Amino acid sequence: MRSLFAPFRGFIAVFYKEVLHMRRDSMAIMFALIVPIGEMIILGAAIDTNVRQVKTVVYDQSGILEGTASVPGSSESRAFLDRFRNSDTFRIYKFVHSEKELNEEMIAGRARVGVEVPVDFDRDLLAHRSAQIMVMVDGSESSVAGQALNVATAIGLDESLKRMLPASNAAAIEVRPKVMFNPDSRSPNFFLPGLIAVMLLMITTMLTAFSVVREKERGTLEQLMVTPIKPLGLMMGKMMPYFVLALVELTLLLTFMRYLFSVAISGSVILLVLLSLSYLFVNLALGMLISVKANSQAEAMQSSMGILLPSIFLSGYVFPRDNMPAIFYGLSHLVPATYMIDTFRGVILRGAGFFQLWENAAVLFVMGVVVLLLAAKQFGKMVV
Repeated sequence: MRSLFAPFRGFIAVFYKEVLHMRRDSMAIMFALIVPIGEMIILGAAIDTNVRQVKTVVYDQSGILEGTASVPGSSESRAFLDRFRNSDTFRIYKFVHSEKELNEEMIAGRARVGVEVPVDFDRDLLAHRSAQIMVMVDGSESSVAGQALNVATAIGLDESLKRMLPASNAAAIEVRPKVMFNPDSRSPNFFLPGLIAVMLLMITTMLTAFSVVREKERGTLEQLMVTPIKPLGLMMGKMMPYFVLALVELTLLLTFMRYLFSVAISGSVILLVLLSLSYLFVNLALGMLISVKANSQAEAMQSSMGILLPSIFLSGYVFPRDNMPAIFYGLSHLVPATYMIDTFRGVILRGAGFFQLWENAAVLFVMGVVVLLLAAKQFGKMVV
């Protein structure tokens, strides 16, 4: 019997030793248990592939607006727009007074759908002529664009069946769809701008996540601590080489996107790079905070992955944010990729300018300052 278990000699001792190590490594336990549960919660509760409550702006020319700018003036257009509201696919949040304002809302990304009601809408219906309505859809959100167009067309068709003209049986209302910013519905146009933001997050965070913890493992951190270097000086000194490297990476990604995948950049490339600086800054600061708090490079890697996955799921890269429950929609505002993906799609696809997107860069800069100060404070505690 003893010879039967001879190959397993020492099993109990090693097993007990490894259990002790695992108990001390709280990050490994968290990564093994909590992270998968968190991903399941996000995918199960926050991700909704059904498109609902798409932000819609309306330019109604068919009558004089009554009182505030929130009530269209003609009874026929109000009745038709009620069909949009009742569909649960559209959420009309604003009525504008000019085509310029309508385009501005679409370019800025505040609206995903724009409805334009012509001046003669009522007159055509009363005269038993076919009336037309323009429905513009933001093609930079491909998942939203397809379903919004289908629902808008279905609403027009259903309304037309109720209003069949007695003489010619022509449709009473014709919905004329128009896909803006990505008229061919090309997948690279939708995915690549967001993918650049995700790739930059992965590169910048992981590179700086190893910077300080590498010093810990090599035993050279003590040498840094006895020098007159201030915590912020150390943080910035370690971040700047990776900041330059990230700028080079951004240039390469934009070049490949433009010439290899034929994704035209509608806005200013210089503006896009300038707005990206805040994003690179906050990502590098996050990596620095991870590096200061981690005890090993493996722990730093796990923490970096913990940031990457929510950035993909909650940022609007794949799934529309407007469909998320309120708590996850609120959390998405704490994800830096949320602002950068909107900026990339805004400049590359919609041709948005500084005044439409400066708030995104400002929020990212504030995030970066807060995270960098937290990293410097944590490093200061290590020195003491």
